[in-house]
Amino acid sequence: MSRTAKIGAAAAIPQLSGWSAAPDTAPQRDAITKTFRFADFNEAFGFMTRVALMADKLDHHPEWFNVYNRVEVLLTTHDADGVTELDLALATFMDAVA
Repeated sequence: MSRTAKIGAAAAIPQLSGWSAAPDTAPQRDAITKTFRFADFNEAFGFMTRVALMADKLDHHPEWFNVYNRVEVLLTTHDADGVTELDLALATFMDAVA
């Protein structure tokens, strides 16, 4: 899996459920985003722990924000300046463990 082969958010989104292109902000970012909701903080934190272990294995870390039962995620490969197969792999893993 190439870390730098950019596929773009538009190509990744049809392969995922519930993900969308990150909103246009200055500067524009080629990224995908999703909000996960859980029963409580314990479930949300457990999700984040499982994802953190996989992210470490992939050497690819999400940008995320957690409040109580909600985890907001943004994925992009910084050295490729956009969405790559690495983001697709991590997003697929997140969906599977959520």
